Amino acid sequence: MQMEAEDGVTDQGFPVDEIDTSRPHPARMYDYFLGGWDNYEVDREAAQRVLDVAPDVVLGARANREFLRRAVRYLVEECGVRQIIDIGTGIPTSPNTHEIAHEVSPDVRIAYIDNDPIVATHAGARLIGTGNTGFFLGDMREPRTILEHPTISELIDFDEPVALLLVSVLHFVTDEEDPAGMLATLREALPAGSYLVLSHATADFHAEVAPEVMEVYKKATASLTARSHAEVLALFDGYDLVEPGLVQVPLWHPEDGSELTPEELRRIGVYGGVARIR
Repeated sequence: MQMEAEDGVTDQGFPVDEIDTSRPHPARMYDYFLGGWDNYEVDREAAQRVLDVAPDVVLGARANREFLRRAVRYLVEECGVRQIIDIGTGIPTSPNTHEIAHEVSPDVRIAYIDNDPIVATHAGARLIGTGNTGFFLGDMREPRTILEHPTISELIDFDEPVALLLVSVLHFVTDEEDPAGMLATLREALPAGSYLVLSHATADFHAEVAPEVMEVYKKATASLTARSHAEVLALFDGYDLVEPGLVQVPLWHPEDGSELTPEELRRIGVYGGVARIR
């Protein structure tokens, strides 16, 4: 069932009992890491177990949000992108993708997708309250269903460049689920001049606590696969990375005065990059 808001579209046709509160959900745990309140006790307990062994996760989550902000602004302001597909939206946390993009150009169109029904409960108020935005429930593991969804057809013109956002999403896709194959399906649908924005958790800087963190996520609705720099770099196959390439997220187009010391940087276990389709 598709429901229309005053200035946007959303797909919220799901029974309330589909919201699983028996197991932690990564999006709700991430909301907790960012200081949000749109989570349940089971999420808070799991997130706190992560923080007990890896308190730097909070710094990584904040740095990841800042990377999203800088990357979206770069694509809209410097590359002229006017349409965005944001997969794995998560619990809305301001500034959201459309708020960042619309500061530069109100005509940017954004399609938000997430697989957690609780995100949909907030979509009307926080994600589609302005024009040129839409939300629907979908799963990265089924990329063709995302591409063929009517909300995509309404908002996205595949004859023009598109920015595909996969920010802190693919580390919840296992190797057996073939993240490279999912990316290939999405890439093949994008026209020349399109971009990929991708960030991904890594254990390269926290190897000693990574097993305990991943153990917590085994009991969540999606497990965590922390990948190395080389493994994340391989996910950009078919794209050309823009400078400075795949780096820890604070190093991607840092703003003046935001430089970190080497010790501070070592605490950020998230890689990020922006790339242009070949």
